[in-house]
Amino acid sequence: MNWSTDDAGKLLLRVLVGGLLLLHGFHKLITGPGEVVSILSAHGVPAFLAYGVYAGEVIGPVLMVLGVYARIGALLVVANMLVAVLATRGLNLWHLNEHGGWGIELEALFGFGALCVALLGAGAYSAAGKGGKFN
Repeated sequence: MNWSTDDAGKLLLRVLVGGLLLLHGFHKLITGPGEVVSILSAHGVPAFLAYGVYAGEVIGPVLMVLGVYARIGALLVVANMLVAVLATRGLNLWHLNEHGGWGIELEALFGFGALCVALLGAGAYSAAGKGGKFN
C-alpha cells in the first residue's frame, strides 16, 4: 500500500470531526435528549423529533469514524448541525461571542467539517476502503 497524504488527511478529518461530535452524542445517550426536547418544543416542534439528535450525534459520527457509509454519516451530521443552529440561534448567525469568536463556531466547525467528509469521501484508510459511492 502506498502512503497517500490525501487519504491520511481524509482519515484525520473523519476521526477528529466524528470523534469529537461523538462525545456530545455519548453525553446525550447518558443524560437523554431532554435539553433538545425543550428547545424544539419551545419552537412548536413535536418532542419526538428530538430523538433525531441520536442520528446526527451518534450514528453519523460512528459511520464517519469507521469510514463505512461515511458520506451518509456526514450528511446526517450536517443536517443535525443545521437543526441545532436554527433551533438555538434562528437566523441570528452573524454575532460574536464574549471572547470575540463567531457565535456558532463550534456548530460551523462540525457542520462544515462533515460537509468536507461528504464531498471528499472516506478515503483508503477506512473500514470500507475507497470503494462505493457512499464512502
